[in-house]
Amino acid sequence: MAALMEFTTDSGATVTVEVDRHAPGAQLVARDGNSLARSGRTFDSALQGIRAAAESALSVFRDGSLKPDGVEIEFGVKITTEAGAVIAKSAMEGHLTVKLSWSPGSTPGTPPAPQPVTTPPVPPAPAAL
Repeated sequence: MAALMEFTTDSGATVTVEVDRHAPGAQLVARDGNSLARSGRTFDSALQGIRAAAESALSVFRDGSLKPDGVEIEFGVKITTEAGAVIAKSAMEGHLTVKLSWSPGSTPGTPPAPQPVTTPPVPPAPAAL
């Protein structure tokens, strides 16, 4: 059964998240006739593990031998009462999508070729009389 969990951000804002159930130790509060649980941690601290996972994944793909021009990492995030934020699974397995991109003409693992520098033509000097 779904329940509501209230988090406070480090800046003091309130974020309400739908979770599967109330966690042991969560403080139950009532708001406008609806009950919800208040998390013992901030929203920011709940997301720290996800941030570390994203930084690690980006480092693996940016710093490897492929040297892509762009890296896109997508994963679902699920907020749980017990663990905070976790990477959500898809229907069968953990959910992580990685997209690497290269500019046209670039070869994976090699830096882009330098572009030639062009200078405007210099007009001829006027003829002396």
